Amino acid sequence: MSDLPSTEPSTLPPAAIRRRVATLVFSAFVSGLCSIIYELLIATTASYFLGDSVMYFSLTIGIYMASMGVGTYLSKYIDRDLLTRFVRIELALAALGGLSIPALYAAYAWTGWFIHVYLVFTIAIGVLIGLEIPFLTRLMERYNPLKVNIANILSFDYFGALIATLAFPFVLLPLFGVYQSSLLFGFANMSIGFAMLSTFRDEIGAPARGLTRLTIALTALLAAMIALSHYFLEHWDQSLYDDRIVHSEQTRYQRMVMTRDRDDLRLYLDGNLQFSSIDEYRYHEALIHIPLALAPTPVRHVLLLGAGDGLAARELLKVPGVETITLVDLDPRMIELAKTNPHLVALNQNSLASPKVHVVTADAFGYLQASKERFDFIVADLPDPNNSALTRLYSKQFYHLVRDRLAPGGLLVTQATSPYFAPRAFWSIANTVKAAGFGQIYPYHANVPSFGEWGFVLASDARLNMAAPRLTTPTRYLTADTILDHFRFEKDLVAGDAGINTLDRPVLLDYYLAGWQYYR
Repeated sequence: MSDLPSTEPSTLPPAAIRRRVATLVFSAFVSGLCSIIYELLIATTASYFLGDSVMYFSLTIGIYMASMGVGTYLSKYIDRDLLTRFVRIELALAALGGLSIPALYAAYAWTGWFIHVYLVFTIAIGVLIGLEIPFLTRLMERYNPLKVNIANILSFDYFGALIATLAFPFVLLPLFGVYQSSLLFGFANMSIGFAMLSTFRDEIGAPARGLTRLTIALTALLAAMIALSHYFLEHWDQSLYDDRIVHSEQTRYQRMVMTRDRDDLRLYLDGNLQFSSIDEYRYHEALIHIPLALAPTPVRHVLLLGAGDGLAARELLKVPGVETITLVDLDPRMIELAKTNPHLVALNQNSLASPKVHVVTADAFGYLQASKERFDFIVADLPDPNNSALTRLYSKQFYHLVRDRLAPGGLLVTQATSPYFAPRAFWSIANTVKAAGFGQIYPYHANVPSFGEWGFVLASDARLNMAAPRLTTPTRYLTADTILDHFRFEKDLVAGDAGINTLDRPVLLDYYLAGWQYYR
């Protein structure tokens, strides 16, 4: 026997029927909302921690959909106590979905079982979500014909999915981050349990009391997790870093963490080190002053892509003749940090407050497409290409746009990851810059102790005078007579089989992840 309403619909008041139908439709809408959110949260968390967003989004979607198919298939074997079991499914989803991201965070920080936890939660949530629609359709069958039930349930489920996909990037990530978002949507699943228990309490019968207590207990657990989330995230962050955290926040685009140990200030974006104050001058002098030492024409107008920490701008402001610096960075919170954080302001010498520096908050690719300005020197100081979104900023199409924005005789320099740890990635970037149409490319490298051997690619349509480098500003690391040494590569830093990275075939991502897998 099923526990569908024992009272025939014809004997129920119209208001009672409408309430029951509305409760089931509400459940369909919320289940669609939660199902997409959980999928996005799990995939986003995996790609944050492990890189390769394409692979982990693809895996998550595939495993999730297959698990939903298993749940849908299993539903045909369940004939009894549909109302009771549906409430239990929603409470299980509230617990698993709500706690999935805290569990993944804990697994990443304190165990070596992240992938196992990822698979368990993805499969379990998928199976439970696969049970929802068949149950809702069967619960509705006493109130409407089958074709009406299917139309109502699926349309509201899909509409909920649409709301979820809009809310995730524009509301949830920037306002709450992935950790708190999962807990909040645990409440959404809990609301289905409350609604079903309120509307169908008489039909559920004796189990309703125990389910109500369980619903209240789970609600209290999720509320406590939200209340303690700041405390947990502080300890979680600290567990990942050796030094004391002096700033931590989740922006719409990335997680920013700054640590300090005595005089060593370090910035991490999504867990990846961006600089150490002890030796960052080596990186930034190599990035800025080596190209300028070889520039065939005076450099007056500079475009910085990335470099939101203000350190590259600091070096450019030392150079005589530089008149304007346009800095384009995607994340306004990074710019705000570089302008206001006392540790970072001291390090970048308040460079972003200079009247020569004009800050634009935009995607580098989009800016290059829209801009009509030309620059004497373009610096691509972008994060390493460890996911598909960043790999596009190292593509042939991107460098072609850069070339269009250069004045005659202008220079491009891009950071290009490590030729030691990821040689195929480094030489892929060099080959890609060449394929974008630059007449001359000049790969070079420098030793930065916190990073190891680090690579750069300098390019121009003009032939540079490599015989007589000249430094126009005092430096701590570089000397004019050793600049040419940076362009010489030992045999173990050379990879001759690296392909060209394009938007259609982002081979760089595979090279990068394969190169770094043993070191990070």
